[in-house]
Amino acid sequence: MNDAPYPPERTDDELAQLDITVLLRYGLTAGPGSRRTALFGDGAAAAAVILDRLGTEPRSVSFLADTVRAGGLAHAAELPEPLPRPEAAALVQEWLRAGTEIVGGPAADDTAATWLRAVATIIEMKQLTRSRDGSA
Repeated sequence: MNDAPYPPERTDDELAQLDITVLLRYGLTAGPGSRRTALFGDGAAAAAVILDRLGTEPRSVSFLADTVRAGGLAHAAELPEPLPRPEAAALVQEWLRAGTEIVGGPAADDTAATWLRAVATIIEMKQLTRSRDGSA
C-alpha cells in the first residue's frame, strides 16, 4: 500500500514550472481520464499560481472565460490584450493560441472557458486565504 498523497502534493513553485501550453493541447479535447484531470487539476492550479503572481484579478480571468465561451478560442487568441497586465496578457495569449492549434470546435472552446473559470476561482481562493491570514 502506498502512503503517498494522491494527487501528489506540489508547491506553488513546482506548479509554476509546469508547461500549461502542453496541458491545454492534450487536455482540451481529451475525454475523461488522466489528460483532462491533469489540465483541470495541476494545470488550473499552475495557471492560477502564475497569474496570481503577476497580479491578475480573478474577475479578469472570468471575463476572458466568458469571451472564450461567446466567441471561441480563435477569437480570444486574437485579442490585443486578453488580460489587463501586459505580462499576463502575453502569457495568456500563448495559452489561447495553444488551444487554437487543435481542432476541437465549440466543445474545446467550452472546455477552455470552463478551465479559465476554474483558474479564476483558484486565484480568488488564494487571495481570500491571504487576506484572511493577513499575508501579502
